[in-house]
Order: sequence, then structure tokens, then C-alpha cells
Amino acid sequence: MSLRIEDYGLIGDTQTCALVGRDGSIDWCCLPRFDSAAIFANLLGDGRHGFWRIAPAASPRPGTDPPLLATRRRYRGNSLVLESEWELPGGTVRVTDCMPIREQYPEIVRVVECLSGEVAMRMDLVMRFEYGSAIPWVRHVDGVLTAIAGPDGVALWTPVHTRGEDMTTVAEFTIREGQRVPFTLTYFASHESVPRPVDAMFAVAHTCVFWDNWAEMDSIEHSEWQEAIVRSLVTLKALTYAPTGGIIAAATTSLPESLGGNRNWDYRYSWLRDATLTLSALMVAGYSDEAQAWRDWLLRAVAGEPSKLQIMYGPAGERTLLERELSWLPGYEGAAPVRIGNAAADQFQLDVYGEVLGALHEGRRLGLDSSGPAWDLELAIMDFIESGWKEPDDGIWEVRGPRRHFTHSKVMAWVAVDRAVKDIEEFGLEGPLDRWRALRDEIHGEVCQQGYDPDRRTFTQYYGSRELDASTLMIPLVGFLPPSDERVVGTVEAIQRELTADGFVMRYDSSHSEHVDGLSGREGAFLACSFWLADSLHLIGRTKEAVTLFERLLELRNDLGLLSEEYDPVAKRQVGNVPQAFSHVSLVNTAAGLSQAPEHPHPVSHAARLSGMKPHIHGVRGNLRRPKLLRKAFHH
Repeated sequence: MSLRIEDYGLIGDTQTCALVGRDGSIDWCCLPRFDSAAIFANLLGDGRHGFWRIAPAASPRPGTDPPLLATRRRYRGNSLVLESEWELPGGTVRVTDCMPIREQYPEIVRVVECLSGEVAMRMDLVMRFEYGSAIPWVRHVDGVLTAIAGPDGVALWTPVHTRGEDMTTVAEFTIREGQRVPFTLTYFASHESVPRPVDAMFAVAHTCVFWDNWAEMDSIEHSEWQEAIVRSLVTLKALTYAPTGGIIAAATTSLPESLGGNRNWDYRYSWLRDATLTLSALMVAGYSDEAQAWRDWLLRAVAGEPSKLQIMYGPAGERTLLERELSWLPGYEGAAPVRIGNAAADQFQLDVYGEVLGALHEGRRLGLDSSGPAWDLELAIMDFIESGWKEPDDGIWEVRGPRRHFTHSKVMAWVAVDRAVKDIEEFGLEGPLDRWRALRDEIHGEVCQQGYDPDRRTFTQYYGSRELDASTLMIPLVGFLPPSDERVVGTVEAIQRELTADGFVMRYDSSHSEHVDGLSGREGAFLACSFWLADSLHLIGRTKEAVTLFERLLELRNDLGLLSEEYDPVAKRQVGNVPQAFSHVSLVNTAAGLSQAPEHPHPVSHAARLSGMKPHIHGVRGNLRRPKLLRKAFHH
């Protein structure tokens, strides 16, 4: 039985992660990568599908209601080390959870510590591979509990006696003030020898050192929203696949956009949609190493024929993301189907070309290394854009309905051409400047004529439509029109008036969307779009409203500062996959933007506006080396 989405905290090692519930249960963890099969899938099913719970024995047994929730929890400093505490009549106990930064094997370390009195504790470990469908062989060998199924193996080390019970592993123990009991779970390939354990307390301490040192690199200073910015940046780092620099959209799959509905997608992949804004957030905060790695991942992932550019790739740039349904999982609170893979990878989305060229231009402007094939790639993309921009597409929101001439898609095609033109003008690169300038004007004119409704004074979702779409808030943010333009002001006001719920922005009107995306059920407010509204309000001079909206958005974070993809204003709950990189990226960019005066009305990119506050970033921060995590194993 899973908790509310906001009741989960994140731990991770920058290659995979786990969600830890307020009840002490790890209900989601994929090993060894973000997009690997889950060993703990209780989040999308029930106790039969895998979980690892350590909590006071006074808690109801797993699967019963209600669970005994931690009295309080927090991250230790700016780290990704999670502490959960229970205050009970007999004493107070703390469970500390982390995933040490990986050297070879992914590990989950859990330490139980009694702060006062004495507390009876219980551990329930249900290991299920392949998203809960494979029950492993479990045995004890030389004091180590191992579980093997197919290619996968895990090993558990703890001084506590464990026993089998109804196809699970359990342990019961009493802990007294000042005592600590460690648990370490390590994943390994089943054909290899069981790895040696690390010392749990050493691992916790050095995981804290890594994250605290990393967070100190943040160069956004003296912001009244500093805590929110730092936590969002740490979350973004946690969603980065360290070997390649790719950043996944979210840690989970199939958490519903509509409670009980079928808007359930796998977000454990890297979206090109996020490219420019992610680059901006990293650079404005001084993380040029991470920005360079993300830019380099982008170049590798999109290499190939421009007409076959995908909207998303795997963490290492994989192209094949076949979608299938897991029929044995009932879904989060019954929201079925549960999907892995993502068929939207095969969609044609015109906006990604603008994202790619926008990110490459911003990287070049901000001083990232622009050597190599970047300009050759841009030339190839421009060859495609010169004719491809005229085609209808599937749109930014991956609708599974008919292709249309989406306004945002055409705007982003304009961005692609505009950034290519600027690369020639600003950096002296070789290209057909006059032809591209003319193409830029052609696209701009068509969008203003066919994507704008003069009667309603707003840009619309697609040509000839009366529907609104929150993606048109990007028009001033990417420099397509200046914020002072009456068409921009009208669009911002129309979206604020007609496309919000409790003040938060919906992507589009999904209550009548079966003709648009082929799905039923009203989704929640899209948090990134709500941040865009705050940006737009600020740009048109309504800064007080922008700050009010931004601070309301901050209140939607859970107690650990995490945001999912959406918020259900009726149920008053987070919905969608969690934690969502796009939400946290948008939070950082909006916080940075609100700290500056509204921009003068001339077309500049959103990323340029934000990063302009720190023009020295590359020279100062880019040369700093990340602290190296020093670890050693203490063998039992």
C-alpha cells in the first residue's frame, strides 16, 4: 500500500535512486540504473511487489491502514541523506537513509539509532525483481543474506538476526539509547561474487560530505529563496546520470497525472524539451561542469539524421524506448495501466529542434566549450528545418491524437532559426545568413497571423483553434515577441483567466481533451507552466502577482522540498511522476528571474536573461574541481 506522493523522500547515488516513505518503507527503487527494472515496486502495487521497511514494531503490519508515520523528517544539511524520527511513549528512534556515491556497486545504507529510551523495531524486506514479477531465491551464506533472480542479485548485511516469513525477510530487535544498528543492501550481477560491504557509518558521513561540498558550489547568493533553490539544485543533480551527464525527467514511472486515471507515463528518460532551461538553471547557479556534461550528452544523443531526432532518449542516449504495460501491477491508487518505456519517443515534435539549437547557442554564449561537431550538427538541423517547419507535429505535450500545426511548435522552429542566425552574427560561424534571416521572418509572420486570435487577444493552441495552451507563455521567454507587446499581454491574461485552477496553470483544457490527446480524465495543474506564468507576469510588469504566485508554488513542495510534475487543486495533492526535474529547473530559473528587474522590451532568450546576472560564472566556477569523495571499505 503506497502513501501520498508527497509523503516520499528521495535518496540517490547519481546513477539510480530510491523513494523512502514517511512510514520508513522504501517503495520504489530500480537497480542498477534509473531505467532498470524495479526491485521495490510497492509504489505501483502492494506489498507483494517489493518494499523494504524499517520502522517501530508498534507500526501496523505492512499493507494495513493507517501506517505509523514518522513524527518528523529532514535532509541532513544540504545533502541527500534522509533522517526520519519517530517519538513513541518508550523512546525516540531515528532511521537514516542514503545511497553512497557509487564507486562500483549501487548500495542502500540504512542506520537505526535510538535517541532516547528504548524502542522495539521491525524490518520487513520483500525483494522482487522485474517490477515485482520475479521472486528470487534467498539464502544465507557466511552471515550474508543474498537474493538471486536471473541476472540480478542483492546482498544484505546487518548484525541483526533475520528470518524468512511468508516469502519475506523479517527482523525484530530492540534498540536502546545510544545504540546504532546498520543495514546495507548492495546490488551485483548474479554471475559475480558477492561484493564486500562498506562500513555503514562511514558511508553516511562521506555521503553527507559529498552533497554538502557540491551544494556549496551554488553561486546564487543572498536570495530570499536560497533554501528552495539549493534543494532544487541538489534534486536536479540527483536526477543526473553521472556516467554520461544525461538528466532524467523524473525518478518514477506511471504516477498518474489524474488520480485513478490512465495518464500514466514513464519519465525515467531524458527529454530534449528540457534542454535550454536546464542549461540555464545549471549555469546561473555556477555548475558549469554539469552544464557542459548535459550539453555534451545532448550532442551525442541527437547525432544522426535530423529528421529522425527523438524527443527523448535513455540516460546514456539510448534511442529504443519500447513501451509496454505491466498487467500484474494495479497502479498507484488503482491508476492503470502501469507503463514502462515511452512510445512518445517516436513522435515528431518540431519544438525539440528549437530546444537543441537554443541550448547549443546558450552554451556557446555562456562560454562552454564549443569545439567538435556542434556547428555541423546545427547546419544539418537547419537543412531539415528549412522545409520541416511547415509540417504538423504532435506538440510539446506528446498528445496521442492527430498531428496539428501547434503554435508553440512553430515558435520553437523560429527559435531554431533565430539562434542559428545569432551564432553567425555573434560568433562568426559560416552559414547562409540572408536566407535564414528571411526564413526567420517568414515563420514569425505565419505564427502571428495563424496562431493568434485577435478577437480574444491571445495566441491559441494550434492554428485555427480557440483553445488555449500554456506553452504559449514561452513566447516572451524565448524572445519571439517583447513582453510589452499587446499580444503577449493578452495571452498572459487569457491563460491566467481561463486556464488556471486555484491560480495554478493547466497545460490545456484536459476536461474536453479526448479530441486532443485521446485520453480521458482531467489532469492536475502543471507546475512548470505555473512557474512560466510567474515569469511572464514579472516580465509584463506585474511583479507583485508574480512573487505571490511563486511563493504559493513553493508551498506546494513537500516537507523535504520536493515537487512532482503536477498538483491537483481539488484533491490538494501532488500528482504525476516525482521528483520532476522540469518543476525544479523552473523553480530555479524563476527564482533567479524574480531577483532581477523586469527586462526591457526587446527579444532576448529566457536563458540569456537569467544567466546574464552572472556573466563571470564560467571563468570563476568552471575552473573549480568537484570535491573527490574519499571512501574506504570496512569489512565485517
